[in-house]
Amino acid sequence: MLLLVVCLLVLMLGSALAVITTAHLTREQYARLQRLEQEEDQLQTEWGQLLLEESAWSSPARIEKLASERLNMRLPDVNEAEVIRP
Repeated sequence: MLLLVVCLLVLMLGSALAVITTAHLTREQYARLQRLEQEEDQLQTEWGQLLLEESAWSSPARIEKLASERLNMRLPDVNEAEVIRP
């Protein structure tokens, strides 16, 4: 009878330690999940800012302005345009 009580006590302590370990690991993983979600939010914000910057740098008005100022490019006059037919 004493052996049965000791075995049940050991099993109960083992079960309690397993519950404690599982709860601890769950809390650690949840904290990690929170950090990763926060990092995802930061990366999404940065991605949006980069998209806005890209659209500003590649706007047709800006490119036309740079072409005329830096490369001395201009639109051809009507008399300078030639139509090439296949």
